[in-house]
Amino acid sequence: MLKLSTDETHTLPKIDQLDSAQLAPRPKTIEQTGIHESVLLELMLKHLLSAGVLTKAELVSYMGITGGIIQGLLDSAKQLAWVENRQSTSDGQMRYALSHGGEEFAKQASAKSGYKGLVPIPLSQYSDICCKQSSRRNPITFEMLQNGLKSLVLPNELLHKIGPALNSSRPVLIYGPPGTGKSYLCRNLNLTLGDSVLIPYSISIGNEIIQVYDPQLHHKVGESDVNNQLDLVRGHDPRWIKCKRPLRITGGELNADMLEVQFDSHSRTYMAPIQLKANNGILLLDDLGRQKISAKQLFNRWIIPMEERRDFLALQSGEHFEIPFELILLFSTNLNPNELVDDAFLRRLGYKIHFDALDEPLYRKIWFQVCEEQGLKCSEEMFQYLLTDFHELFEKPLIPCYPRDLLGIMSDQISFMQLKSEVTKSLIVEAWSIYFVS
Repeated sequence: MLKLSTDETHTLPKIDQLDSAQLAPRPKTIEQTGIHESVLLELMLKHLLSAGVLTKAELVSYMGITGGIIQGLLDSAKQLAWVENRQSTSDGQMRYALSHGGEEFAKQASAKSGYKGLVPIPLSQYSDICCKQSSRRNPITFEMLQNGLKSLVLPNELLHKIGPALNSSRPVLIYGPPGTGKSYLCRNLNLTLGDSVLIPYSISIGNEIIQVYDPQLHHKVGESDVNNQLDLVRGHDPRWIKCKRPLRITGGELNADMLEVQFDSHSRTYMAPIQLKANNGILLLDDLGRQKISAKQLFNRWIIPMEERRDFLALQSGEHFEIPFELILLFSTNLNPNELVDDAFLRRLGYKIHFDALDEPLYRKIWFQVCEEQGLKCSEEMFQYLLTDFHELFEKPLIPCYPRDLLGIMSDQISFMQLKSEVTKSLIVEAWSIYFVS
């Protein structure tokens, strides 16, 4: 399996989506934010402590709530003698700063929680919207999968296994020899989903806040609403970020701590576990069996989430809470699945999909496509020489990664020796001897 084209601008199928403004309407009052006024006041004071002086418009931008709500908070803070008016800006905007008492209160609030960001989404609202955005509400069809993965070389029989697996609520295990394209396929599967989802910047559990949005993982879609937060009519609640469905990949670095909520004592903030960040998208655990946590420990941790599609997490205080486990969970491994876990665990993996070597026509298709991409000429005689004198003689299967790797070595040799951009017997011999260990 290999990419056939570097053009990723092909049209993906349109998937019916819930209107984001109906799904997450803008709150117009403190009550509609779902967050207690005391939490909102603490957050506003921390922003003022950090910035020094802010206008109402700047507070709107920092907190993601309307100017009307901000004004109500400012009025409350003034009554408590925490906020003072400062000289207006040149365009007439009033500026606000903390009083001495407000500064002391803000420091105390910062000592408890270092979070400074948009107003969080209450857990109940997050759970509701997360479930409504499930990718399984728009089942993938063969045509959608074929179109989404048309830049890959895949046997049709493999598509017929992968498609139903993505529609299932069960985890998927993809296994087979190294180089057969397991990881490469998984890294492209979110192209088949094609739609966007709302990701909360953060969620609240009581008075505690966990940041969920990760700009390295969650890729924004369309225009930002941050400059239109005074508009109560258009757009969705800007505390939700409209993004492509996330694809979270983790490999050998995975450890048990990454599956739980972590508290950073230095910044005094909570960090979301990987499955929470991957909700409404795809979570790929690559190289299963090579993590710092054993496959058995991993499956033990996720028995309930995998079967009931809900997960249980805990805060530093010991408070437990439930979140949706609403994602497509993929495992990929080069190892024998029977050596990783017992039959009871394997039964919980609804789909086990085996990847293997290609047949000659598919291998040929990849070989000549890579030649074209790298600007190399290759005759049919040279391709047959590769097959008979190397693959067959040395009993090397037709693994999808070989064309890219072997032709890459040849291109390096051509550049170094200033040769014609053409595959020759001597280049094949040299590349094979470099690539394969005797």
